[in-house]
Amino acid sequence: MPPIEDNIRRVQDKIAERLDRLGRAADSVTLIAVTKTHPVEAVEAALRAGIAHIGENKVQEALRKIPLLRVPYEGFHFIGHLQSNKINNLLTLKPLLIQSIDSLYIARELNNSLGRKNLTQDILVQVNTTAETTKSGVSFENAAEMVWQIAALPCLRIRGLMTIGLMSIDPERTRPYFSQLRELGEKIEKQGIPGVKMEYLSMGMSDDYLVALEEGSNMLRLGSALFGAREYGGRQ
Repeated sequence: MPPIEDNIRRVQDKIAERLDRLGRAADSVTLIAVTKTHPVEAVEAALRAGIAHIGENKVQEALRKIPLLRVPYEGFHFIGHLQSNKINNLLTLKPLLIQSIDSLYIARELNNSLGRKNLTQDILVQVNTTAETTKSGVSFENAAEMVWQIAALPCLRIRGLMTIGLMSIDPERTRPYFSQLRELGEKIEKQGIPGVKMEYLSMGMSDDYLVALEEGSNMLRLGSALFGAREYGGRQ
């Protein structure tokens, strides 16, 4: 298996080449290394190789690993389904961005917890563009309405949308869903909702990130493309 540093360099080169072809600036995309199941040593190797943003999708795993990191990073992103009983624990890690707000209930619970601490939090609204029952996220049809409702919560700042593409070996099959999310973001932006910015479009994972770039993504969440196969049951 190639070293993590080689994987990161290869992915960065592919991103740069695709952005150049699209006429987009090289620094217009945030690459998030999804560190799920990978040990602290692997995360630190990625940070030393130039990764600046890391993402976890389980609060308990993040609590075990992030405090042990000795290499600095710019931002921790929470990208998994958030349970209400894990909110306070998550906030102790000071996430730069919570990307996975998938219901008004969770938004309200998070807002209440932040209010008690006199904090605010940047978030993305997760949209289930593929309508798969195995995925979290507000439905495509109800997303704009939920953005309006969350916008009224004083401790939350909506900064964009997130989605998970169709799980398929053919990345082209997920292109329409990425296109739909981009169009939804543009529609919401035009509504001028107070306090809401469609600054980030988080879509694209290890199997479909180049297609996501072509459809306007500016935030990629990559795991296996950087770290190789996940180490289930491995050291934390």
